[in-house]
Amino acid sequence: MCGIVGLFLKDSRLEPQLGQLLSDMLITMTDRGPDSAGLAIYGSATEGKAKVTIQSAKPEIDFADLERDLAEAGLPARVAVKSTHAVVAVAAARLADVRAVLAAIRPDVRIMGAGDSVEIYKEVGLPKDVVARFDVRSMSGSHGIGHTRMATESAVTTLGAHPFSTGSDQCLVHNGSLSNHNNLRRELIREGISFETQNDTEVAAAYLTAEMAKGKDLGQALTGALDDLDGFFTFVVGTKSGFGVVRDPIACKPAVMAETDRYVAFGSEYRALVNLPDIESARIWEPEPATVYFWDHQKAA
Repeated sequence: MCGIVGLFLKDSRLEPQLGQLLSDMLITMTDRGPDSAGLAIYGSATEGKAKVTIQSAKPEIDFADLERDLAEAGLPARVAVKSTHAVVAVAAARLADVRAVLAAIRPDVRIMGAGDSVEIYKEVGLPKDVVARFDVRSMSGSHGIGHTRMATESAVTTLGAHPFSTGSDQCLVHNGSLSNHNNLRRELIREGISFETQNDTEVAAAYLTAEMAKGKDLGQALTGALDDLDGFFTFVVGTKSGFGVVRDPIACKPAVMAETDRYVAFGSEYRALVNLPDIESARIWEPEPATVYFWDHQKAA
């Protein structure tokens, strides 16, 4: 049992409130998963720039003089530290170099996510503590997803927490359990995708990354997941401009959605949505089994 939430803003005037709204939604789901928590926030992109969210168990060592050491390794960057995480801003053309450089100069650092707009923060602990540690309430953005975990199949670690990100500006949170993740992992490794954990959710994220690399949009990739992924699952997924939801054909994991002219919201339970603006006038529904729900800022523009 885990708790997942998501918020996709149609009205840009709500963007300064994204962190506040998403934090309240996640904290409400604490009793569905007190082991660890995480959030992905899609903020504004800067032309020509990309960012990488990194994590360290020893931030006082790994983040000290990191800007200087990156520059000396030939990778100019700006580093903004937030507790055990840091956001490394680099020229977009150098994004592919970040992983190799960090492996050479900071081998214990782990990459949480990368892209033009996404920042991912996750740690062991209660949602309220994770939210406070990374000052999530002050963050703004166009959309975000979150997860509070009750571990069932892998260790309670930072890397085992959700969201999982395996592609640029892509991430996924999951409530459920996949039964064919080992076979699918082997297939994806043959396609060149690497994995950090044994968590089945990372396999689901990598599957979507691989499908979107073939030219599919998020909605098409989620449709394919219904045929290719076995098990019980509810997914909430984010891309740079998109937000998607899908449940398996049995749909035994709880889910509820709300939509107004200003936003689309997802929660494992309705109580995660009750503090959203104008929720009393929202269209409320339970997402159907084996049905993809997909919104995209670019397609709406």
